[in-house]
Amino acid sequence: MPKKVDPEARRQEVAEAVFRVARRDGLEHASLRNVAAEAGLAIGSVRHYFAGQADIMIFAMRHFVDRAGARLMEHVRTRPAPDAPPDRHVAAFEAALAELLPLDAERREETEVWLAFTVSARTHDELRPYAERLYDETRGLIRKVLASAERAGVLQDGLDPDVETERLYALVDGLALHGVLQPGRLDADAMRATLRRHLGEIMPRGGRPVT
Repeated sequence: MPKKVDPEARRQEVAEAVFRVARRDGLEHASLRNVAAEAGLAIGSVRHYFAGQADIMIFAMRHFVDRAGARLMEHVRTRPAPDAPPDRHVAAFEAALAELLPLDAERREETEVWLAFTVSARTHDELRPYAERLYDETRGLIRKVLASAERAGVLQDGLDPDVETERLYALVDGLALHGVLQPGRLDADAMRATLRRHLGEIMPRGGRPVT
């Protein structure tokens, strides 16, 4: 009797293979054949789930956004109780945003694939809409962190939410980029310290009374 295959599990397996190929050889080498070999699958099995290389790349990025986004939102959902000290709230938001930085092997892998995908989208018209969606969704995650900080009473008064979202997104994006391209100069401790310094400016440790 043929073995029953979970389609979603198989697609996730292929996405992880794309990540490994992209890290080792570059995303441009994530062809159907190379990804199938990396996943230990017949190329026909991969074609059953993906139409071509662009489809694989798009799914891999969707996998990345879902994975990083789920971790980030888990920090937001499980933040301290409303009456907890403000510094605990700020620490929870810092941990949430840190999910977007290459601070360990898993997050470095995600960031490297994100960078490869973004670069590829500049010259592949079929990928550009997905790169734009990736930008919008990541920006949305950061906006949710700031909105949660405002509800928790730790966001500084009088800030423009749109400007602060762009400012924080630019900081996180820049840290992620330099953390991948210059790991010897910008290590995990330096990235954390930079993020913490910025949050300390927009989320004063003294906090505001929660209403």
